[in-house]
Amino acid sequence: MYAVTGATGQLGRKVIDSLLKRVNASEVVVLVRDPAKARDLGVEARAADYSAPATLDAALKGIDTLLLISSSSMETRLQEHANVIAAARKAGIKRLVYTSLLHAEHWKHSFANDHTGTEALIKESGLTYTILRNGWYWENHTAAIPPSLPHGGMIGAAGDALISWASRQDFADAAAAVLSTTGHDGKTYELAGDRAYRLADVAAEVARQTGKPFGYTNLTQEQYAGALEQFGLPKPIAALLGEMEVQGVATGVLHEDGGQLAKLAGHPTTTLSDAIPHTPDFARKTRRRRTPDTASR
Repeated sequence: MYAVTGATGQLGRKVIDSLLKRVNASEVVVLVRDPAKARDLGVEARAADYSAPATLDAALKGIDTLLLISSSSMETRLQEHANVIAAARKAGIKRLVYTSLLHAEHWKHSFANDHTGTEALIKESGLTYTILRNGWYWENHTAAIPPSLPHGGMIGAAGDALISWASRQDFADAAAAVLSTTGHDGKTYELAGDRAYRLADVAAEVARQTGKPFGYTNLTQEQYAGALEQFGLPKPIAALLGEMEVQGVATGVLHEDGGQLAKLAGHPTTTLSDAIPHTPDFARKTRRRRTPDTASR
């Protein structure tokens, strides 16, 4: 039996979809705070809350392999993960897979501390484990492109740093493969896209596909945080994202060329041209024929 936490999230849903192509639905359980929101997934849903250990004990009964998708809570994430790890050990889970952060120990920002702390707890637990150190999702930056089109450009604070982006689907496919196959025990995988790009490259591709001017403006940490706040983000969140961009992304820590993600996923990772979200504002030339390497997906 396989269990996936956070299965109604953006990554979790894709993991379930990919996993169901590999195993029977009867072998999959999703652990979510509200099972009603998981009805469309087509598998058994059990109520489980990272912050409520009693729910975890009940939800993990009969589970062999558990995918722990990291919590989105910045304040209590490490404790929440500790609760899941303790419950997994108590339930006799045979294998724990955790979605960590690419090059977690090399980050200069505290954002990575919860991930390195969780990795340490997993190793100390005695559980058989696999750690998936996920890099940056394309969606982290491309989601801002459609609303930026009328303004003729996008902003950021990552400078010229190379980023090995991949899509959530790429990471989900890799996770499903690790869950459903053997040979991954005790391994830590640094997962990232096949090719690295800069934010300026993303802007240039938008300009190419739309046939309209579109650039990238690099800001300071304070300027970027201020802009995000103006866009409607709460001040603490805007400040955190500004710090992460400058103290994390801009240092080049998200550049990785080992190719492990594509190997696990079983296909090339999503290219820059395919990652750009198409909208009615894009020129007709975006409806081009797909190349062989993307058609395989």
